[in-house]
Amino acid sequence: MQLYSTKNKSNTVTFKEALFRGLPPDNGLYMPSELPELPSDFIQNLSQYSFKEIAFIVAHAIQKDAIPNADLHRIINEAINFPAPVVKLDNSCSVLELFHGPSLAFKDFGARYMAQSMSYFNRNEDKELVILVATSGDTGGAVAFGFHKVPGIKVVILYPSGKVSNLQEKQLTTLGDNIAALEINGTFDDCQALVKQAFLDRTATESIRLGSANSINIARLIPQSFYYFEAYKQARQFTDRNIVFSVPSGNFGNLTAGLMAKRMGLPIHQFIAATNTNDIVPQYLSTGNYLPRPSEQTLSNAMDVGNPSNFARMQDLYGSDWDMIKQDITGYSINDHATEATMQEVFDHHSAYVMDPHGAVGYKSLKLYQVSNPDTHGIVLETAHPSKFIDDAERILGLKLFIPERLSILSAREKKSVMMDANYQEFKDWLMAQYG
Repeated sequence: MQLYSTKNKSNTVTFKEALFRGLPPDNGLYMPSELPELPSDFIQNLSQYSFKEIAFIVAHAIQKDAIPNADLHRIINEAINFPAPVVKLDNSCSVLELFHGPSLAFKDFGARYMAQSMSYFNRNEDKELVILVATSGDTGGAVAFGFHKVPGIKVVILYPSGKVSNLQEKQLTTLGDNIAALEINGTFDDCQALVKQAFLDRTATESIRLGSANSINIARLIPQSFYYFEAYKQARQFTDRNIVFSVPSGNFGNLTAGLMAKRMGLPIHQFIAATNTNDIVPQYLSTGNYLPRPSEQTLSNAMDVGNPSNFARMQDLYGSDWDMIKQDITGYSINDHATEATMQEVFDHHSAYVMDPHGAVGYKSLKLYQVSNPDTHGIVLETAHPSKFIDDAERILGLKLFIPERLSILSAREKKSVMMDANYQEFKDWLMAQYG
């Protein structure tokens, strides 16, 4: 398997190199040199395959011989060991529940697959690997659980102080062992900028063996494509309508993975880029102008991103052809008031189904799309368990939420984090003192 930089297609590397580097030296993003179209009989007969079998076929098609088949089977068995059920709400809408993993968020799929892949390639290395990851909420928890106690790997999680939920913060700051948390006085974009700057700093990269676990890492996107095939398989059991996916979007890794699945032959009719008031991509889809700006804090905090990292990958898939992108993606921006109203609407009209704020943004966007496209069946990606946002969910719905045990046991644990300004030199000095 070869991958190229979105800024220079002649700059190619192996899967192992892309996995550990995270970012190319030119500050582009790695993309597979080929996304093969899967056989039509595989697509037509998805119902005959288990989720793990689908995952292996898709991964092997993309990665080719990067990992031997026996090891790839083992990685998938370890990483994809929880379901991704589709729950039908009515004839026009279903929910793809992606919160059945250990951190109760969709990012468990990518984080666990990446951790297992890194562990495979890292088994013969003498120097420890230091993973840097910026999070606006769910990524950090998924990475922390995915990499916890993995031999030879340390993890440093940067998160914006006061801008993640209490239980999200507990997931980032209470595991200990090989997991360290930096509480940054700034926004998610500040955290992301610090991580990117470290990868471009030759002094840092020569002293410390750095790796990335954000959605900038291609190993995060590959497994996220698996559940689009799995969801399509399940939905085809009860609908023959054109299927659209409504994707709550922040850094746009999830939507990019869906676009990759479509490129590989999955007949997805349309994607809906569902954002909160951080509407950079919907504005681009409307005007053709990409104008990043500082992110705004919202109820759906994991989507509070003002300059989505994966936008470059989205453009790359379409050769930066705005007209072609618009054909496959429709964008909507949903404010907090509409998000709250939608959570109540879903609860009232769909057998007391509880959505988290991110899923509500996806649901509302789908309903706006279906005003002019009523003969479609929409699958809303429910990206996190509502109990991760328990204070807002209970306030909005006026009820007490059940908290799964794997999350509730964290509430009594002591938070351990290092406060730090959004200053690169301060961050670098800390890194060098800890790992240099």
